[in-house]
Amino acid sequence: MGRQKGGETIAVAVGFAADRSGVGVAYAAFQREGRERLLRIPFRLKRSAALQDREVGYAALRAIADAVRSHEADAVRFVTGDESLVADLDERRPLPAALIMPYVALRCALNRFQHVSVVAGHDSPIDDLSARANAEASLHIAA
Repeated sequence: MGRQKGGETIAVAVGFAADRSGVGVAYAAFQREGRERLLRIPFRLKRSAALQDREVGYAALRAIADAVRSHEADAVRFVTGDESLVADLDERRPLPAALIMPYVALRCALNRFQHVSVVAGHDSPIDDLSARANAEASLHIAA
């Protein structure tokens, strides 16, 4: 995997949620240049009951990737609790038709990095960020 200046790959913990109308919020926590950063990224998406919330991860990770990229990051490891999203990206599984365009858009956002990976993880920062996003989305104040 590639490195930032000083040999650094940035690990970005992510959490996200969206309400039923498609208003969402994503959080990204990472350390850069010795400082901890927390980004709050609002996003919108078209919801589909048939997708059982899978579309939320695609929209959220795309918004997070764009925000992290704006911080001039070139080597990033995104860590999410969404194991289905990770499997979709790693295994290139067949997707429902409604996920094909979000998948392509997400791949394009990820391909802007020189080196990138998306891995599943369940630890305190990810759980905390997800709980924060869920609370915000449930209160309808995500954007």
